[in-house]
Amino acid sequence: MSTINYQELMQPVLGFLGCETPQAWLDEALNNLELLMQDHVNCEKKAAGTAMNLMFRYSFFTDLQVKLAQLVREEMLHYEQVLELMTKRGQAWQALSAGRYAAILRKEIRTYEPEALIDVLIIGAFVEARSCERFYALAALVDEELGRYYRYLLKSESRHFEDYLALALQMAQKSKMKDPEEDIQQRIAHIREVEKQLILSLDDTFRFHSGVPAKVA
Repeated sequence: MSTINYQELMQPVLGFLGCETPQAWLDEALNNLELLMQDHVNCEKKAAGTAMNLMFRYSFFTDLQVKLAQLVREEMLHYEQVLELMTKRGQAWQALSAGRYAAILRKEIRTYEPEALIDVLIIGAFVEARSCERFYALAALVDEELGRYYRYLLKSESRHFEDYLALALQMAQKSKMKDPEEDIQQRIAHIREVEKQLILSLDDTFRFHSGVPAKVA
């Protein structure tokens, strides 16, 4: 049985993101594991819902359908698995408000097609890449059971980020853009900077994708 080289697996993810998670967020996560798991399970369900919505909205893109169908299945499997972990630990599911992360990223989506779809896919890549980076950072810090599960997630999360990027490029190439690859790279660079600022700036609400925890007086 082959052993996964996690450092090698993470190289594309870390190269794609504009920064790594600050230590202050990791410290807060260790002090709020139940909250972290609650938001994690919500994120898995939201990720599946986002992919499903794209399947319905852009049903005429066959390549999109196949990749997104696979993603929906995997995200829902992870949703079930996190719920099982929570139940095993005596933690009940509770409603939880969303943080700022996804809402602010969505503000960057252009209002015309196919650019809107391309932006959605690029943002999806950043969300998956950040999830992957945080699982990797947390795996060595949390208890053995949770760390093992976070390492298990790395392979699929890293593939999801690459799938979203590949789909963005495919959609750009199918369009009538003058230079689709240049457009993709410009949008990646722009959204990378927005995402980086969300991760490095102070954040009043602690969530799985939140920024540096603000000190409450």
